[in-house]
Amino acid sequence: MFLLYLCLLQVLTGAQHEPGYCSFYEDCGLNPAVEGALIPPRVPCKDYRKAVNVTGDHYELFKSVCPMLAHGEGKTLACCSFRQLTALQSSLTLSKAVLIRCPSCADNFAHIHCATTCSPNQSQILKITKTANITQPAGMVKEAVVGYEAYVSTSFSDASFRSCKNVRIPATGGYAIATMCGRYGATLCTPQRWLDFQGDSSNGLAPLDINFKLLPDGQTAGLPPGAVLFAGTALNCNETTPTGGEACSCQDCEQSCPAVPQPPPLPEPFMIGRLDGVLVICIIVFSCIFLLLICYVILEYTIRYQKSKGARKASLATQEFLGSLFQTWGTIMARYPLIVLPVCLVVVLVFAVGIKDIELTTDPVQLWSAPQSRAMREKAFHDANFDPFYRTNQLILTAPDSHIKIYGVCFFHADLIIEVLELQQKIQAIEFWSDELNRTASLKDVCYAPLNPDNPSLTDCAVNSLPQYFQNSMDNLNAQVNMTELGVTKEVDWRDHFIYCVNSPLSFKDITALGMSCMADYGGPVFPFLAVGGYENEEYTTAEALILTFSLNNYARTDVKFKVAEEWERRFLEIVQEYQKNPNTNFTFAYMAERSLEDEINRTTAEDIPIFMISYAVIFLYIAVALGEYSSCKRILVDSKFLVGLGGILVVGCSVMASMGFYAWIGIPSSLVILQVVPFLVLAVGADNIFIFVLEYQRDMRRPGEKREEHIGRVLGNVAPSMLLCSLSESVCFFLGALSTMPAVKSFALYAALAVLMDFILQMTAFVALLSLDARRQDANRCEIACCVTVKTPHPSEPNQGVLLPLMKKYYAPALLNPVSRVLVMVVFLATFCACVFLLFHVKVGLNQELAMPSDSYMLDYFAYLYKYFEVGVPTYFITTKGFNFTSEEGINAVCSSVGCDQFSFTQKLRYATEYPERSYLAIPASSWVDDYIDWLNPGSKCCRIYTAGPNKASRFMAYHTPLVNSQEFTAALEKARELAHNITMTMRNVTGTSQDFEVFPYT
Repeated sequence: MFLLYLCLLQVLTGAQHEPGYCSFYEDCGLNPAVEGALIPPRVPCKDYRKAVNVTGDHYELFKSVCPMLAHGEGKTLACCSFRQLTALQSSLTLSKAVLIRCPSCADNFAHIHCATTCSPNQSQILKITKTANITQPAGMVKEAVVGYEAYVSTSFSDASFRSCKNVRIPATGGYAIATMCGRYGATLCTPQRWLDFQGDSSNGLAPLDINFKLLPDGQTAGLPPGAVLFAGTALNCNETTPTGGEACSCQDCEQSCPAVPQPPPLPEPFMIGRLDGVLVICIIVFSCIFLLLICYVILEYTIRYQKSKGARKASLATQEFLGSLFQTWGTIMARYPLIVLPVCLVVVLVFAVGIKDIELTTDPVQLWSAPQSRAMREKAFHDANFDPFYRTNQLILTAPDSHIKIYGVCFFHADLIIEVLELQQKIQAIEFWSDELNRTASLKDVCYAPLNPDNPSLTDCAVNSLPQYFQNSMDNLNAQVNMTELGVTKEVDWRDHFIYCVNSPLSFKDITALGMSCMADYGGPVFPFLAVGGYENEEYTTAEALILTFSLNNYARTDVKFKVAEEWERRFLEIVQEYQKNPNTNFTFAYMAERSLEDEINRTTAEDIPIFMISYAVIFLYIAVALGEYSSCKRILVDSKFLVGLGGILVVGCSVMASMGFYAWIGIPSSLVILQVVPFLVLAVGADNIFIFVLEYQRDMRRPGEKREEHIGRVLGNVAPSMLLCSLSESVCFFLGALSTMPAVKSFALYAALAVLMDFILQMTAFVALLSLDARRQDANRCEIACCVTVKTPHPSEPNQGVLLPLMKKYYAPALLNPVSRVLVMVVFLATFCACVFLLFHVKVGLNQELAMPSDSYMLDYFAYLYKYFEVGVPTYFITTKGFNFTSEEGINAVCSSVGCDQFSFTQKLRYATEYPERSYLAIPASSWVDDYIDWLNPGSKCCRIYTAGPNKASRFMAYHTPLVNSQEFTAALEKARELAHNITMTMRNVTGTSQDFEVFPYT
């Protein structure tokens, strides 16, 4: 009897790792050590027994779940029951949902778990390390396996990992492996870390703990006696599966990618020899024209002289004709000043009354984009078929001296995270009375709530920030628990959760003992590049900045909620600015609201009003002082020109008001640019004409018997033709500028053209009349301020020549007209012209948005922070118009990037472009709803997949640009996106049934 017991004991202990034997069998119930799992954590019963022959329904289910182990009904041995297979199928379904895009990867993943669960040689490839007693429904207590050690060859694990490491999640543009490797993410994931995550019961997916020991093929050290490495055949990602699954697509498998031609090299700069080609051409042109100039100098007194003489005669005839007309006109205006001035005033008032209906355009988009431009048409199409791009309100916070080092990386102090959370909650709590809604309004009335847009609560509002990894919960942020990992017990807190979430932002439960979700409280993921900034190579834990973003719905300006959104943003700015002024604030930061650009431009205009007033006052004083003759101290008030100067300023102001009023009458909107620039422009032109006219009148001696009015008319006849040609040329140039389709340029040109024209008209009428009144006063020796006071000192018989006139007449003009000087001036001018042509080719076209901001604007700090800390560029949508059949197999294959899709499909081309970010300016591939739809149709799901929505009128695919820092890069990024979209358009038009007006365009 004793010998029989020893034999039985030897069998039970020595046969623990024998081929054809199981270590566990049958479902034993739920693992009592696992809480909060996403799927029921069902564990097997410990049962050392021979593998069983599977038949009937058992075999059919086995072949469905683990086809790589099936050898035919009646010929297949396995160590898993029907109930175990059902539990394994349920467990694999969630993982396959993100891996099914690559059938060979999904097959390899299932192979690993099928081997440890169902292999007929199960006892050889694993060792039970932990068990627990579980009471069965019938009351019997069974020993269940809750932990074991699995032995896998590195050749199999490495090949399996390689087949899965590039599988994408189309919705995010990220890698599926990032959600299956815990805190390491896709960048730091290895085969060992990948399998460790699969065997960690704290991840919410694994029902029990599995310690995968990966050893090279043939190595026996470290293996129990009788144990062997599992070394199954792993499929490469570019191979088909035995069950008929196709090879993975290029999007998910580099080996499947076709030979994509390299982008053509950038064009070489235009060179002639070793010199800049444009410079060489400019030098040649300069030399040729210089030689022609020498020839002209030699032939100056021959045929060329006779032709120029005839031209001068024609010019003099024109001058005389116009002069006679203006002489008559000026005499009439000077003779009846008291009639002319009221009539001019009435005309100006009639025009100026229209200002009450003036419409100011302040939206930068409406200012700088033509209504029929491509950009505006694309925006209109996007907004009509999708909601307008949401309004962004953002803070970028830094605390350079407030980091601590944990696990070898720098973190912000927990107090700083709490401070950000408190600030976020204060902003989220904004409430105010809205006249538009006739009730109290808050963030939920205007916020972007992607998962509950119809009736959102505050927690439905999309707020992206680091505290969202903790669902904005102070309790979650302060949570601390002890956790034992690999035999070592340590305390885990918010830092461990943060490390996990930035590498796996789509996780609903981290693998720490905290067991918290990484999803934001509004239900969406928080991608780390939207929560932190100032890191390198996706090392998010080294971030230098925290990013806090509130997204609001964008409304049309006619929508009542537009003003509600603007009011919320105004209060947002108030809170942020108050927080910035608080001396206890631990952050230095920059901020912006969607309304900030417009607000700051408007503020500039308001602040420029005093500058306008000072400028006009200075010009008035200058005119008044400079035009005075000042022959003696007693005649200062007689000879001064204060009223003339004031009249000239009023003429300029009236011309601007008349121009603005006229265009307001006919419905042409104005802009702040017009209010800022046109008054200065007209002032410059008007002041110039005033000096020409008045100084000519003062220096011209009245002829014997000539009346004052005739004198003024004769002087006007001398100078008015030049003033007319000057004003007409300026006005015509501005009217030609109105041919521009850019609204800001067009309206500015129209307003400026009419203002210059009105200024000339008023100078020929009102100012002439005003000068006539002033001349009458001066001839009567009456003082300017006190008109009733006369001065006995007579007016000097000779006019005062001043300082500049003799200087120009005696020195400058003779020197300039010297033959040598004329040639020298032409040579210098020609050289300057050629230099300007050369430099023209090096001008960078564009207008950086910083230049539109006042020098003390908070937006300048925001732009600086944005360019320094933001590690991803703006999103860009590739939008399809109607005319493409998304329901046909050929149409789907031309768009998707999953298995069986065209290797040069829509989304594949976008992915290829991201491989050359320095050329395409694309950093993250487009998220594809088509691929999501294909994954959604996964037959492994138990959900009903029926939904009818009618024909597809428009669709969009969102990608991300690389960080763009100036106007030139923004323009180049749009240009490259349009080139790529055109290429995609031409390809998709070749799909059967596609309309020839179908188009793909980028909207960014």
